[in-house]
Amino acid sequence: MIRIRGLKKRLGAKQVLDGVDLDIEAGQTVVVMGRSGSGKSVLLKHIIGLMTPDEGSIEVEEQELVGMGERELDAVRRRFGMLFQSAALFDSLTVGDNVGLGLREHLRLDDTEVRRRVAERLEWVGLAGVEAMKPASLSGGMRKRVGLARALAMEPQYILYDEPTTGLDPIMADAIDQLIRGLQKRLAVTSVVVTHDMTSAYKVADRMVMLYEGRMVFSGTPDETRATTDPVVRQFVQGSSTGPIRPL
Repeated sequence: MIRIRGLKKRLGAKQVLDGVDLDIEAGQTVVVMGRSGSGKSVLLKHIIGLMTPDEGSIEVEEQELVGMGERELDAVRRRFGMLFQSAALFDSLTVGDNVGLGLREHLRLDDTEVRRRVAERLEWVGLAGVEAMKPASLSGGMRKRVGLARALAMEPQYILYDEPTTGLDPIMADAIDQLIRGLQKRLAVTSVVVTHDMTSAYKVADRMVMLYEGRMVFSGTPDETRATTDPVVRQFVQGSSTGPIRPL
C-alpha cells in the first residue's frame, strides 16, 4: 500500500499541500477529486518521487521515499506507470518507439521481446497495429491510449492517472474509463486517478477522496460520495457555484 502522512508543500506564496494524510490500499482504484490548482497533480508527483515535500512522510510498501537516494528512488519508480494529462509522447518517435522506450532504457530487452511486449500493450488498449504511426497523426483519445500502453509496458504494480479524460469527447472519455476499470481487474494493479470529471470519477473509483485547501477533507465509496451532506464535497460533486467554495 501507499501511506502518506502530514505531507506539506509550498510553491512560491501558495501552500499547495498543507498536511495531507492518505492511505491507498493494494488493488484499489482511488480517485482524488478537487478543483483545478488544488494540488492533485502535485500530490501525484510526490507519490512517484518527482517532487520532495517540505514536511511529511510517503511510504510505498513500507519504504520511506522522503530522503531516499536517487538510485533507490529509481528502483521504486519502476514499480509505477504514469499516464500524464497530455500523454507526454515524444513526437519525433513512432508509437512503437514511445511505448518501448522504457523497456530499452531500463530493462535492456532484446528487440524481439520489446516488439512483442509493445504489440501486446497496444492491443490491450485497442490500438493493435499502429506501431509505425507518429503521435502527430493520432487523435487525442488515441494519444491517451498510447500513453497508457507505455505506462503498462514496464508491468507496473501502481498506475497514476493525471486527468485521464481531460479534452476528450464523452464517448472517448467513457472508453478510457472502461480501460481503467478493465486493467485494474485484469492486472490487479493499484491505481490513483486525479480528476475533476465527476462522471469519470464515479465510473472508475473504489474509493473517492477530496483535496481542498491543501488537505484531504473527505474519503468514501462512490455511494457515500453521492449521499454526503458535507457542504464542500456536495457543492463540488454537484458542480454548483453556490456554497462554501467560491468561484475563482
